[in-house]
Amino acid sequence: MTSLLYQPTWRWIDQSTLGPTFNGMQSFAMDDTLCHSVGSGESAPVIRTWVHHQTVILGIQDTRLPHFQDGIDIIQQQGYHCVTRNSGGLAVVLDEGVLNISLIFSEQNRSLSIDESFEAMVELIKMCLEPHHIFFEAKEIVGSYCPGRYDLSVNGKKFAGISQRRIRKGVAVQIYLCLTGSGSKRAELIKSFYEQGLKKEKTRFVYPKIEPEKMASLEEISKASLTVQSLILTLLQTIQQFGDISSIALSPFEQELFNGYYQRIRERNRPFIK
Repeated sequence: MTSLLYQPTWRWIDQSTLGPTFNGMQSFAMDDTLCHSVGSGESAPVIRTWVHHQTVILGIQDTRLPHFQDGIDIIQQQGYHCVTRNSGGLAVVLDEGVLNISLIFSEQNRSLSIDESFEAMVELIKMCLEPHHIFFEAKEIVGSYCPGRYDLSVNGKKFAGISQRRIRKGVAVQIYLCLTGSGSKRAELIKSFYEQGLKKEKTRFVYPKIEPEKMASLEEISKASLTVQSLILTLLQTIQQFGDISSIALSPFEQELFNGYYQRIRERNRPFIK
């Protein structure tokens, strides 16, 4: 099967330098907007890069912790903002050393399997890291935060996780890549969140038992000099091998979509975050 990375045109959207005022709710609304637009044929497939400052992204299950607000208080005391995503997955940490990438595909012509979409992201990251002689495995790392089948790790230390969201025949595959900083320090924050949110109570849903030593940044793993901007450049050079690149701002149609999706996620977050 031909890789999903081969597209006539890729639409490039870089939101990695928007700074602290660019919040997680805007980011999720952006991917929902682009999913809708790509799925309806209004846009070419999209590759979007983004960075959020001092943000913890929470999953829906996280909001059901018996002492959820106590967990939120711990996060906010450490200077982090909280955003609840509108899809599956659990808590992850984003900061200036974490690069996020979204690949957004259309299902207009055929349905895409979950694994096929995940594998496209794995292939892209593999190509980006090969020049740095970084070779990873894609498998669940028990003890990491937000564990899943497509955790990316080297020698059992996770540096990335991948998720998916599907809207109106659009598929968004999203990855966070911990490039610099301390992976274990980020994991300590999520460990504290779950400890305070659970207070040792038994719950029907099994929350991860975080082992901070299972998390690391690529800087820690490889000793290579990797930065967000250097990897974005590598990413751009890599994706150019698969199709033409265009950089187009949101159309009036997409801006209207964005406003609607942003309002929805703001409403979703209102009951959870004080």
